Amino acid sequence: MLSKISHIGVAVASLDEAIPFYRDNLGMTFKGTEEVAEQKVRVAFFQIGESKIELLEPTSPESPVAKFLEKNGPGVHHIAYEVHDIEKAISELAGQGVRMIDSVPRNGAHGTRIAFLHPKSSRGVLTELCQEGH
Repeated sequence: MLSKISHIGVAVASLDEAIPFYRDNLGMTFKGTEEVAEQKVRVAFFQIGESKIELLEPTSPESPVAKFLEKNGPGVHHIAYEVHDIEKAISELAGQGVRMIDSVPRNGAHGTRIAFLHPKSSRGVLTELCQEGH
């Protein structure tokens, strides 16, 4: 079902403040920024090997990322795994009793389709399924 780690999402208060650390200090390849209006975030991606680091900046106080920052402060927000067939993955997990936040895929950054598992089903880790866009 899972083919690789797609990305690790990191919640930040400001992309402008966080980008230089990942780009300049750590030397990661900066892949650009994008606003994902549906998720109420701006994201910045960095390539590291086959995977990416995704910085998430809330664009609204109602954003789930804004609520995460308020409760936890900046840090690791989620781990995303790439899948080839997101509908099949959702169906299989739900059939195994896994609690899903998304029973239907939604739009993510870079034309991906995404769905989240509830952290109570994934041992406290917010887990994202991610299917590359076609």
